Amino acid sequence: MNQSLLAPIKNSWILLRSIAVVSSSITTIVSTVLPIFLYYTVAPNKLLLIFLLLLFGAFLIHGVLTHVLNDFADYKSGTDQNSPAILSGGSRVIQTGVISASSLWLLGKWLILSLSLIVVGLIIFGYFKIALLLAIGLWGAISYSLRPIQFSYRPFIGEWLSMFPSVFVLGLAGAWLTLDSIPTWALQNALINALFCLAWVMVHHIPDREADRNASPIKKTSVVWAYEKFGSAFSRLPALLYFTLVGLCAVWLGTDRILAMIGTLAVVGTAILLVLKMQIDNHYQVSAYEKIILILAMINGVWLGIFI
Repeated sequence: MNQSLLAPIKNSWILLRSIAVVSSSITTIVSTVLPIFLYYTVAPNKLLLIFLLLLFGAFLIHGVLTHVLNDFADYKSGTDQNSPAILSGGSRVIQTGVISASSLWLLGKWLILSLSLIVVGLIIFGYFKIALLLAIGLWGAISYSLRPIQFSYRPFIGEWLSMFPSVFVLGLAGAWLTLDSIPTWALQNALINALFCLAWVMVHHIPDREADRNASPIKKTSVVWAYEKFGSAFSRLPALLYFTLVGLCAVWLGTDRILAMIGTLAVVGTAILLVLKMQIDNHYQVSAYEKIILILAMINGVWLGIFI
């Protein structure tokens, strides 16, 4: 194939950061769609269409737009340039000269405009549920990275006002679009998967804490906040906090979903042990443990989808 055709595909793949998208967004979609496929009577064609729609939306919003805006914002503040850049530090497309910062920003603006017009069109034609899902995804991507909001540069706010709503509603979407009402198991799965996502993102931020502290403006993530408040060893604190919330939610599953509860507690217990064991100044070890945690996130999402 012509190199000029391969280059855009390769660049898009790098920018997408597919591992992150699969372990969070795709996992939470599967966690809801799988039970509907296994235990409900829904036309297969309808379910497949909804699954593919959500899949496309997740890659477009969480994969492309979110990472375009995040890469641009973190390049402008200078944090990505000083990141250890193993798993963290953005996609590196700007730093390696693959895409210029101005081109990335132009792409981001066009995506925001195009998707905003699609939201308006969906409302006009009466597709209110899909319009709302898309609007929440847009809000999450824009508010997380772009000034003047830029919630990712503020401790805890970035997770709860940008990241959590976007992943949580994506987890509900499969049930919301196919069933008459949202069952309790769908709420439980969406909540646990979203909290698990917040937890591994906190692990993701640990190697970048010095680069984030030296950024302009300072990227004061929850990890940086804990580091400055309590000391370097407490960089683990936000991840441990969110994993503990996952464990508490697993208890909520109770006797109605005993196998789901046992599986989630086992997975989150393993993740907590990894966070406690990791040497936070060893960026290679932190990144290696993060990869394991990403796999645990996928296992947990599928497990919750099987045992409802």
